Amino acid sequence: MHVCVIGGSRYVGRRLVERLLASGHRVTVVNRGSSGPPPPAGAEHVVADRDDEAALDAALAAALGDRAFDVVVDQVCYTPRQAAVARRVLGPRTGRYVMTSTVEVYAYEHSPSAPVREDAVDPRTVAVDLSLPWDDPEFLDAHYGEGKRQAEAVFTRDPVVPFTAVRMAHVLGGADDFTGRLTHYADRIRAGEPIAVPAVNHPATYIYVEEAAAFLAWAAEQDFTGPVNAHAHGPLTTRDICAAVTRTTGGAAAVFREVEVGRVSPFSFTRAYAMDNSRATALGHRFGHTADWLDRAVAETLGARR
Repeated sequence: MHVCVIGGSRYVGRRLVERLLASGHRVTVVNRGSSGPPPPAGAEHVVADRDDEAALDAALAAALGDRAFDVVVDQVCYTPRQAAVARRVLGPRTGRYVMTSTVEVYAYEHSPSAPVREDAVDPRTVAVDLSLPWDDPEFLDAHYGEGKRQAEAVFTRDPVVPFTAVRMAHVLGGADDFTGRLTHYADRIRAGEPIAVPAVNHPATYIYVEEAAAFLAWAAEQDFTGPVNAHAHGPLTTRDICAAVTRTTGGAAAVFREVEVGRVSPFSFTRAYAMDNSRATALGHRFGHTADWLDRAVAETLGARR
């Protein structure tokens, strides 16, 4: 297939491109080319700002001519405005569209008795508001899940192309993890400083960075549509992750401080945050278990800091 990956120069996206190339697919990476390393060797590169509709259309026309992609995997669609541009420009140029979404779309759901299924958030019923200040980084950061919800809704309503939203769990692992969340834990554990957690701290579902890339590569080769949850078996608590950090870095066990109000540490949740991956499993994907890779994931990210 000819696969277009929007993003694709770092972290999950880079691993996705490498997997697609290793499987024999032709891969075109579309990004601004303004930061980060170049795409992996073997991938074609189209430099364009996805937020500039005219420039994106012109760049793809120059690169593709009358040809089209078999599938687009959009790693960096964060807002309904970006989705609307992509739908107009890339919709007619591909046979299928796969958007990397997030567990954060379930921000308004809370089900402590059972993991949340895809039908808990139907993008066909999500209101879209293009007038919100989506270009404001602070607003977008505070409304990350809502941006993804509305982006899914744009693609789902009156679709011009078959569409799949991969609702990805929190990703762990990789020496190139840029989030700093595990480093936060390691620094506090080393210093003996308490880690702030909610009084009722719910477990969440996670996925190893390599498994996230593998799932997206697998999804690109399928033909199903609609939202699908992607995560490893075995939810984790803050204590589970901190125990893995301690095993990697050595030293005393983490000290926790329960707080009723105020900021808590990364991967600490005041509501149930576990997803149900039975749809993906029924479609044929086999997920691993967090116990099989948690220590490896932590060691990869913190290895240079041991």
